[in-house]
Amino acid sequence: MNTSERTPLRAIATSLGSPAGRALVALLLVLVLGGVVNAEGACFKLGPHRGMLRQAAVCGIRACGMTLVIITGGIDLAVGSVLALVAVSFSLMTIHWAWSAWLAAPLALAIGAACGGVSGTLAARLRLQPFIATLAMMVFARGMAKWVSGGQKISTAVQNADGTYRYVDVPGVFRAIDSRIFGDNLSVVTLIFLACAALTWIALARHRWGRELYAIGGNEEAARLSGVPVVWAKTLAYVVCGVLVAVAGICQAAQEQQGDPEAGMGYELTAIAIVVIGGTNLMGGRGGIGLTLIGTLTIGYLDKILSVNAVPEAGRLVLTGIIIVAAVLTQKRRRW
Repeated sequence: MNTSERTPLRAIATSLGSPAGRALVALLLVLVLGGVVNAEGACFKLGPHRGMLRQAAVCGIRACGMTLVIITGGIDLAVGSVLALVAVSFSLMTIHWAWSAWLAAPLALAIGAACGGVSGTLAARLRLQPFIATLAMMVFARGMAKWVSGGQKISTAVQNADGTYRYVDVPGVFRAIDSRIFGDNLSVVTLIFLACAALTWIALARHRWGRELYAIGGNEEAARLSGVPVVWAKTLAYVVCGVLVAVAGICQAAQEQQGDPEAGMGYELTAIAIVVIGGTNLMGGRGGIGLTLIGTLTIGYLDKILSVNAVPEAGRLVLTGIIIVAAVLTQKRRRW
């Protein structure tokens, strides 16, 4: 084989060895699996694909926030608990207290930002390990969700002073977020996910703050000596992650038409899996939202395939854990 023949093959091999190449290969394998194990043709119909995009949207919004944190070399274990706290708070404000969405939504986003700000302050300014800082926030936010809700789901069944219940209408904002457009082919929550992904991509790819996050993840000390405001940039990453998790919490509350204090269990696992499968380096310094989009599709389709084939939840969790380990092992040890 001459040099001209080897060059295209080498280029293809290099592409497949890149983070994006490996992420696309993983997505392709999942799609092939869906074609083989198609549950009597269910995977070849449009309905399951629409449902996948709707279900994966909330996961993708969380993963966008997780991507920011992981690029800095950190981790956020509190995303599931913060989501539950926001879902409960937003449901309480809109369903039980009948507050306007224009007031409830900013307050819900502020709750997410505050939780992220505390985690970021502990990790960046007080120099706690991100694992410990966000673990503490995970426990705290879960406790707050149960305290605010009284340990019960916040639904359209509102308890009166005498102990009886009355039922109220589902708030208009819930119906709006959970609606479909373009002939019921596209969910509004999917558009919200794409908007969050676009804004996050702009922040990482076009803004100075994004370059600072990559520098911090690559070498925090070198970034500090180069004049990068490490504490501010890292803290803001956790704050934005909290805001995105709050958006996901609002969307989940709208989809379920209630706020569940037990919601979000294991969601940090899913968010990390999406980011890692997409190819973002867990050590920090490399990755991007484009890779996270691929990871979202991969996990979304895998979950849908397992669902239509009636695979129990225990099997799904086991498989997700195996996939995370495999994805990390395939990442190159050297920095990309």
